[in-house]
Amino acid sequence: MLLQVVATWIFYDRHWETVTRRLAASVAGEISSVIDQRRHFPGIENEAWIIKSAAQTLALNIEFQRGKIFPNRAFDRGKSLIERRLGDALRERVRKPFRIEINSLPRTVSILVQLPDGILEARVHEERLFSSTTYIFIMWMVGTSLLLFAIATVFMRNQVRPIRRLARAVDAFGKGRDVPDFKPEGATEIRQAAAAFSLMRARVLRNIEQRTAMLSGVSHDLRTPLTRIKLQLAMLQKSEEIDALEQDVVEMEKLVEEYLSFARGDSTEKAEKIHLLELLEDIANKTESDKIKIQIICSEKLHMELRPIGFRRCISNLINNAATYGSRIEVEVIDSINSITFHIDDDGPGIPEIARKKVFQPFTRLESERPPDIGGTGLGLTIARDIVLSHGGNIDISDSPLGGARVQIKLPI
Repeated sequence: MLLQVVATWIFYDRHWETVTRRLAASVAGEISSVIDQRRHFPGIENEAWIIKSAAQTLALNIEFQRGKIFPNRAFDRGKSLIERRLGDALRERVRKPFRIEINSLPRTVSILVQLPDGILEARVHEERLFSSTTYIFIMWMVGTSLLLFAIATVFMRNQVRPIRRLARAVDAFGKGRDVPDFKPEGATEIRQAAAAFSLMRARVLRNIEQRTAMLSGVSHDLRTPLTRIKLQLAMLQKSEEIDALEQDVVEMEKLVEEYLSFARGDSTEKAEKIHLLELLEDIANKTESDKIKIQIICSEKLHMELRPIGFRRCISNLINNAATYGSRIEVEVIDSINSITFHIDDDGPGIPEIARKKVFQPFTRLESERPPDIGGTGLGLTIARDIVLSHGGNIDISDSPLGGARVQIKLPI
């Protein structure tokens, strides 16, 4: 489009204006020649012959109005290019008072020149003053522009389509969803980027599988001696020391399970479309007690593609963490165009603003706010954060309207 604008300006400024100026100079020269011939060859017969000759050889229709003069008024120089160029040519070649009338007759330009004994009127067809190449040029410009625009549109669609497919594949993989049917296509550079993404995805999945297999072996190796210790303790005579050892073994099993779950993650789980209200109500029913009240605010129509086990664990950790410090919990789900937001509020003591980022780090516990009879590994919020990030979302903490802390999770749809 920029090229067409530049070409049009060059054509108008150079070609059309130059051609129009030369055509106007030609007509003005012919009129000047007729005036000179009439002055050098006076007489009615000579005048008739000059008018006839001008009509036959110059395509000028000449008419002489004896004794008439122009009305005493200012002459309008005209606004069109033809009027301006023809006026300049007449002033240069004829050098007498003149008038130009374009709309007096259809497709005819009338040129009136004031002579000492009357008015000479010369009528010329507008084709002698106007270049038809203008219309041809504009039609070619419009035609080629539409054709090239259509070709460019088809070409760009074919190039943009694989870029969009690559963007959707990267976005889905970032949200933890599988992309089994992705194939590189498009231009060479796009194929290279797609191939690099496929190679990266294969490496990430292979590393996850290797880590999962290794952790499964570690889990088995750790559970075996713990099981033997539990059996040996069960065979011993009950005492306060034995009960304390059994509690230590149970706590150790719990710690080992949490460490392994944190290291294993949930990246290998397949995403499924789950009913959010049913999931939240199930978690709330298992957590709610006489001392803890949980309210769920969620539409019954909300479904979302998530990894169910991992996301259940994320919400369970957050609700259990809220139940540790408060007695009233509200879980609200807000649906928007491009995302779904979860608010988990409690009426506990809250989390200081300076520690809101620190609590997501592994093994971090706010001992000053933790009740003395509550244990834990400091991995609950860390695991919840990792699960949210693996779904392509984000999580942060702010002040709750209930007086405690608000955990906000925002997941893209």
